[in-house]
Amino acid sequence: MDVSDSSISSGIAERYATAVFEIVKENNNLPALEKNLNDLTAALDDSADLRELLVNPVYTREEQGNAISAVADAMDMIPAVKNVLGLMAQKRRLFVVPAMVKRLREMIAEHNGEVTAEVTSAMALTDEQSASLAATLKEKVGKDVKISTTVDESLIGGLIVKVGSKMIDTSIRSKLNSLQNAMKEVG
Repeated sequence: MDVSDSSISSGIAERYATAVFEIVKENNNLPALEKNLNDLTAALDDSADLRELLVNPVYTREEQGNAISAVADAMDMIPAVKNVLGLMAQKRRLFVVPAMVKRLREMIAEHNGEVTAEVTSAMALTDEQSASLAATLKEKVGKDVKISTTVDESLIGGLIVKVGSKMIDTSIRSKLNSLQNAMKEVG
């Protein structure tokens, strides 16, 4: 996927996310939307079949629609989410579901006065470590901070923290790369 494909996808995701967000906000149902997004994210993380359904053009519109409707029903999703997933299947746009979910999370956080920090660590953070990091970031940012974590063992140790456009990289891998570059300059 090149840059123009990515921007087209994000534009499509933005439109669907905005429509869903406005409907759900109008119905005062943002907590239910957030739960649906968590469930959908977990399903996408756990199911290669579901990820395949979203992107494989071999499936017909009808097959995609029936499958995504069954998933939405099984997850007891709110009507706005069920409807948008059905519409996306009908329009062959299910491939933007992950981008739409990400954008909806951003819109909910913004509505709640929160920011999301994307944290990559060498090992999974404990609840205590996540809470401490969130508190520290709240002091720096001035808003409530939600932590979204991923594990990348190649970091060796330390963290990479992204909040908005700012990134702090304290990973050992990064420090070793810097040291390696410094050694190349000397030699």
